[in-house]
Amino acid sequence: MGRKVHPIGYRLGIIQPWEARWFAKNNDFSKNLNQDLKIRDLLKEYSGKAGVSRVEIERFPSKIKVIVNTAKPGILIGRKGENVKKIRTDLEILTGIKIDLDIKEIKEPDLDAYLVAINIAGQIERRVAYRRAMKRAISQAIRQGAKGCKIEVAGRLGGAEMARTVWLREGRVPLQTLRANIDFAKYEASTTYGQIGIKVWIYKGDILPGVEENAEHTEGVYISE
Repeated sequence: MGRKVHPIGYRLGIIQPWEARWFAKNNDFSKNLNQDLKIRDLLKEYSGKAGVSRVEIERFPSKIKVIVNTAKPGILIGRKGENVKKIRTDLEILTGIKIDLDIKEIKEPDLDAYLVAINIAGQIERRVAYRRAMKRAISQAIRQGAKGCKIEVAGRLGGAEMARTVWLREGRVPLQTLRANIDFAKYEASTTYGQIGIKVWIYKGDILPGVEENAEHTEGVYISE
């Protein structure tokens, strides 16, 4: 069996940034790491249907900056910012330090692998045919400007007795090319027949590192084909 590498972890420090950006000495590392996990779990409880894809954490001596990337910021913010105030208060109680909460909107949710995976999982749970859900997600990603998209589902598809794996791809998905900006995510759909695993790869184009121009969370410039 081939050895597979996580597409985002493979590119960390080259064209992909870390989601947690901080430095710790001695025993503070495990404490900060556990605190990060609790922060993400708390935000997951509050996010609900807000479409939260990624939570970035930056630590400073006197505060923690939490950046929440969501497709529906209005749901997360709440009426007159009530939800945000409650989230900030709970995070400050959890960490014991000032929290700077920043909510960013994901303008193209069809190009976010995690949101695409959640969307497919929701359709499978509503008993939509898995191939139809996969084809629709791929076509929407390509329409939004993706260079390539691959989706894989595995489990008792359609209630079959034996689990199997099915994948569809359109365009290029160069997993071994370090300059290729590939968004990857996995999610599980809970059905009456068991869990259906979903993996999504979205290739957005190439990035040349070292060029002083930001391309949304990465330093570089996109190269069109």
